[in-house]
Amino acid sequence: MQQGVAKDMAASGMIQNMSLFSSSHPLSTNNQKAPTFKISRVSQKPAIIPSLKQICRQGNFKDSFFTLSNLIAHENTSQKCLYEAYSLLFEICASEKTLLHGQQIHAHVLKLDVLRADSVFLNTKIVFMYGKCGSIGDAEKVFDRMTERSIFTWNAMIGACVVNGVPFRALELYKDMRFLGVSLDAHSISSTIKAISQLEFLYCGREIHGLAIKLGLISNVFVLNSLVTMYTKCDDIRAATFLFNGMCESEDTVSWNSMISAYVMNGMNQEALSLSVEMLNASVEPTTYTFVGALQACEETKFGKLGVEIHAAVLKFGYSLDTYVVNALLMMYIKNNRLDEAAKIFFHMQEKDNISWNSMISGYVQNGLYDEAISLFHEMKNAGHKPDHVSLVSMLVASGRQGNLLNGMEIHAFSLRNCLDSDLQVGNTLVDMYAKCGKLDYMDSVFDRMLHRDNVSWTTIIAAYAQNNFPWKAVQSFREVQTEGSNIDDALMIGSVLLACTELRCNLLAKEIHCYVIKRGLYDPVIQKTLVSVYGDCGNVDYANSIFRLSEVKDVVSFTSIMCSYVRNGLANEALELGLYMNELEIEADSIAVLSMLTAAADLASLRKGTEIHGFLVRKGLLMHDSIRSSLIDMYACCGTLENSYKVFNHLKNKDPVCWTSMINACGLHGCGREAIDIFTMMEKENIQPDHITFLAVLRACSHAALVEDGKRMFKIMQSKYALEPWPEHYACLVDLLGRANYLEEAFQIVKTMNLEDIPAVWCALLGACRVYSNKKLGEIAAKKLLELEPKNPGNYILVSNVYAAIDRWDDVEDVRVTMKGKGLKKDPACSWIEVGDKVHAFVAQDKSHPECDRIYEKLAHLTEKLEKEAGYVAQTKCVLQNVEEKEKVKLLKGHSERLAIAYGLLASTDRNPIRITKNLRVCSDCHAFSKLASKFLERGIIVRDAKRFHHFRDGVCSCGDFW
Repeated sequence: MQQGVAKDMAASGMIQNMSLFSSSHPLSTNNQKAPTFKISRVSQKPAIIPSLKQICRQGNFKDSFFTLSNLIAHENTSQKCLYEAYSLLFEICASEKTLLHGQQIHAHVLKLDVLRADSVFLNTKIVFMYGKCGSIGDAEKVFDRMTERSIFTWNAMIGACVVNGVPFRALELYKDMRFLGVSLDAHSISSTIKAISQLEFLYCGREIHGLAIKLGLISNVFVLNSLVTMYTKCDDIRAATFLFNGMCESEDTVSWNSMISAYVMNGMNQEALSLSVEMLNASVEPTTYTFVGALQACEETKFGKLGVEIHAAVLKFGYSLDTYVVNALLMMYIKNNRLDEAAKIFFHMQEKDNISWNSMISGYVQNGLYDEAISLFHEMKNAGHKPDHVSLVSMLVASGRQGNLLNGMEIHAFSLRNCLDSDLQVGNTLVDMYAKCGKLDYMDSVFDRMLHRDNVSWTTIIAAYAQNNFPWKAVQSFREVQTEGSNIDDALMIGSVLLACTELRCNLLAKEIHCYVIKRGLYDPVIQKTLVSVYGDCGNVDYANSIFRLSEVKDVVSFTSIMCSYVRNGLANEALELGLYMNELEIEADSIAVLSMLTAAADLASLRKGTEIHGFLVRKGLLMHDSIRSSLIDMYACCGTLENSYKVFNHLKNKDPVCWTSMINACGLHGCGREAIDIFTMMEKENIQPDHITFLAVLRACSHAALVEDGKRMFKIMQSKYALEPWPEHYACLVDLLGRANYLEEAFQIVKTMNLEDIPAVWCALLGACRVYSNKKLGEIAAKKLLELEPKNPGNYILVSNVYAAIDRWDDVEDVRVTMKGKGLKKDPACSWIEVGDKVHAFVAQDKSHPECDRIYEKLAHLTEKLEKEAGYVAQTKCVLQNVEEKEKVKLLKGHSERLAIAYGLLASTDRNPIRITKNLRVCSDCHAFSKLASKFLERGIIVRDAKRFHHFRDGVCSCGDFW
């Protein structure tokens, strides 16, 4: 049978010139020509086996083979002596893992015909050698052709399978042993348990554990250590601990190290460190594995101080030059954010391997020191270390976070040259890097070239599409994953697809994903919170609210999600009520939740709520956040107290561009155009760079204050001084500025000259000005164009209808309203609200729903009568854009929502503080005149915030100068 192996080797070119020595060292890595040997035929005195043993122990191939040559050449050398000599050589080949030498010696043995099929001892050595050298196929051939096998042969073959990563075959061999009645020993059991550990078959492990007890091998330290490892790998740490605690040989270092590693693998770092201390107290000599395990446990931040003590123990026991231990020290300091100590260790290391370099590079990347990471990567190459896939992943992460496309492409080229691009992790990180650099075409190319993709690959590319405004591509990729039949259980992937739903504002798609996660059992608290936010963005507040109410886990994140949904959908009052509910549950709001509440208070113009939130921010020390400071400025401005906005703004020591912009916008909102320009000038003096949003705020401020020339100048500065290309919104502001000042022809010329015909906001601004100044010709053009561009916007139809009504074209008004009805569009009813005490009271036109309705109308009638008799108030019926009798028009005017709110404000408060009212639409001319007269007659300020700006009525005068 052994001749078959010889034939196999001869066919593969293994049996060539049989010279034992080559000109180079036998361990040379020259793969061009396999080292060969030649047996000398000179008659010499037989060499004794002890001398061969001594030479083999020294690892000297040349002398070992020379001694063997003498043994073979001598005629009196016994078969037993030859067997032992060959055995020693196979052992040294196994220990040094020199497969070529082992194959040549095996071929020579077969050629000389000194090896019989029933030579169990030498065949076992050959099986062992092939297993250690990684040639599991050759080991199996020798094993299968043996007519007789010992327990050592079986153990060698099982061990070869375990070492070479074929645990299933090891289990098959174990079953064959049981079937053939081969007596098992400790090594058989230990090797089989190791195979089970690789497969993580707990039930098999328990079976072998029972067999070990039955055979009386449970006290064997090798079996026990293997069982501890097996239970650890199978996530049964309790059984592993029980076994370890029952071990008799407390001085066995391997057992201690196995248990320490088991605790670390299961995240039980406290237990691992306690056991390490117990081991040292038991006077058990620590090894490399002891320190590595203990240092890995100290990677948890709370054990960082103990890690320093272990570092001292490493120095005390003389392991400071052990590369494995030093690498563990390096990672411990990096994980504890002590990069300086890690760098000191790294740069003092005498021998650095790839793990050392990769750890330090990764540490720099994790701490945002990307330039240092890139520099160290090049230093690694210059030191002669070849970067591996771990090195490349760190460099690609650094390039992506920096947005450094050039560096990322260089790393990509390096991966291609060194055939590392096929690594799955490298491919995934390449996709992510190109996505972060905004190069989606390159990203697609890398993704298409990937031979293998996992959930991370798909999650990365779906997230990239969703985050780079390609929501449909994200959805299509998700469909492709489903088509491939992949089991999608990645929360990040689901989250990215839901983000795409948000971008698309697709309620139906959100429902579909919702059903999918429920069906797949992925409906966890994180997904629930995401769905609340998505449904809110898609305008489906009912669904968002239902998910929130039914969720078992309600924390600050879930509250923030639903509050944001309420605010985005105009339910500011409900958002503030949620804030109270949150306080009842003793859930403390974070900065994001507070931002939502500030936005809600601003939307409602609820000064009381806004002030309470401000107090909370002061108590909790949250005023340092830039977004909160700018939101406070906005909130006070929206609540009608510009002076408080100034106080917040002036109190800030370091003002970012957002704070400056918020203050400019606050001034513009209150009609203080000059002040807005002054703040912009101060901003320039402070060398703060204005952006597009800043100029939008300045232009709106100029528009509200009729500062035409200043507005034109700002528009030019934006382009010439700051090289900012105007957005459509900037052009709309410019057209609105000119239109409000009755420069309609100039505004129209800008629309035509700048090719702004496709921007609805421009035509909306122009049409509003045409209505104010009764420009029928331009009004016709603007109305027609606006309805063409946005046929589904109900606000546009109302504006066009009002323009027709103002010039008594009632047939056209009716046509517009019929068209709206046919398209299923509805007008938002005019609504005004006022804050009294802890509650915000809302009113619509002709409202009869308030509990104090009768008193409100009685108060309003009394006030109207007084203004008519004593202040000369006359209803401006032209503001009623309905084709009804004059008497009916007067009645309709008296029931406008802001007047009802004023009346309720007079009833509910007797002090002299201003009455603050908010309205969702623009104030009509009649209500504007009414409010001016009321402020003078009542000797009380009235502050009205409409859809565009603030009106401060005091002593019969409005802050807008009757220009709004």
